[in-house]
Amino acid sequence: MSGTTAKRPPEGMAGLAKGLAILEAFGPTCRELNVADAARAAGISPAAARRCLLTLTELGYLHQDGRAFQPTPRMLRLSDGYLTGSTLASLAQTYAEVGRDQIGEAVSVAIYEDGSALFIARAAVERIVSMGVRLGAKLPAYASATGRVLLSGLLENEREAYLKSIHPKATTPNTLTKISDIRNRIDAAATDGYSMTNEELEVGMRTLAVPVKDAHGRIRAALSSSAFTARATIEDMLTEHLPVLTKQATELGRRL
Repeated sequence: MSGTTAKRPPEGMAGLAKGLAILEAFGPTCRELNVADAARAAGISPAAARRCLLTLTELGYLHQDGRAFQPTPRMLRLSDGYLTGSTLASLAQTYAEVGRDQIGEAVSVAIYEDGSALFIARAAVERIVSMGVRLGAKLPAYASATGRVLLSGLLENEREAYLKSIHPKATTPNTLTKISDIRNRIDAAATDGYSMTNEELEVGMRTLAVPVKDAHGRIRAALSSSAFTARATIEDMLTEHLPVLTKQATELGRRL
């Protein structure tokens, strides 16, 4: 018997990884995928993407409409384990609700995940505020107030690596697509202690976000409010929402 032990190949399920990559491609700015879209998102061949899409459809996670594949409500189950088991998510819900009750607008909490703002808590209002923001939803960090706050908490080399990796797409006339402009907004979030978007992701919507910092000063999440432009001016949000959000974020941070 040889004195050296052969290395075992890494264990894993390539098919599962491909399927998850496709599921993660869906979001507020990507509500359906065709085979070519899925192949690009997962970095796989069109043939492999098609097999994954058909399998996910058979399992009930996607619905096929001609060449397009769309997520079904069953996808919400994938986030249940984290949202119900995470200490941060459980704590955040309470502070989101207090904030919502005080300002009368929807309040959410998001964390940074792989270039996106992932929403882990949300206190909605009766009227519809945004079709894109819900528990488990993701928004591109470069174009969202929550994302810019979260990016401001990364190390400089991590922020630069992120900015080099993105290809910003405009979803409204106000969306920032120049990397220098996005960098400036991230830097401003770090300096000002908040970030704001004005119809950048969705026409008719404004969002204000503040950082949630733990006892060591690290940004663990972002707490935000959203409002229709007809209901709240920028000044309204800065004078009425900002103090409430800052207080709730501070109190949540003390428990982390």
